[in-house]
Amino acid sequence: MILKFDKMSGAGNDFVVADNRRLKIRLSRKQIAHLCHRQFGIGADGLLLVEPAREKEADFRMRYYNSDGGEAEMCGNGARCFARFVQKRCGWKKNVVRFETKAGIIHAHYIRNEIKLRMTPPQALLLNQKITLDGGKFTIHSINTGVPHAVVFVKDAEKVDVVKLGREARFHKLFQPKGTNVNFIQILSPGLLRIRTYERGVEGETLACGTGIVASALLGYLVHGFASPVRLRVQGGDILTVGFCAKGGNFEKVTLQGPAEITFSGEINV
Repeated sequence: MILKFDKMSGAGNDFVVADNRRLKIRLSRKQIAHLCHRQFGIGADGLLLVEPAREKEADFRMRYYNSDGGEAEMCGNGARCFARFVQKRCGWKKNVVRFETKAGIIHAHYIRNEIKLRMTPPQALLLNQKITLDGGKFTIHSINTGVPHAVVFVKDAEKVDVVKLGREARFHKLFQPKGTNVNFIQILSPGLLRIRTYERGVEGETLACGTGIVASALLGYLVHGFASPVRLRVQGGDILTVGFCAKGGNFEKVTLQGPAEITFSGEINV
């Protein structure tokens, strides 16, 4: 099968994106992992497929697969790329697009060169959990912003061994059986954070993680009192913005704004 695709970037988090509105694309986990392989395939952190909506409240359905071939509930940077793709490739003309994910319906607003997502309400908040990793004892916070995220505040993000500590925390018994994504956060100034993320399913550090950015901003409010909006500088260099309305430990109107662009297009035999 010849697969037509766009390679896209959301703040350095990169994806293979394809139009599957006719539901003709059927890929195995092995095929998806091969497509995402950086030496033997196209190379990406994940695969996005555009499919027809099943719910009347949505315009499209977003299917997201991590680079290991496993399907995930949601991806914030991927959702922005998805919104840009349907605008550029599917003829979407409106200022807002709504699409289904396994985490719920996402609303995406087109704002000049950026896309602003209205996220689903976060769940499963836990604060001040004490865990021991190879690097010592850590205080870790967790929240589900579409997918599970753990957040650790550190003095210097550049000095963190993200892969080693991230992998340990990702598989820690506290987060079993599904595991978690892990974010290491440095406070640069009030309301400006530096973030590095170990992503579950990619099993390594990525240049950005949208749901991790949202999780870290919300925990920045809860742990350090940072008011909305909170800005986060990702490993790829971009700064993304998270907005929210907070009522104690509950959040409403959670948004994520940042770039999404097509880097190149092609065809591949799968």
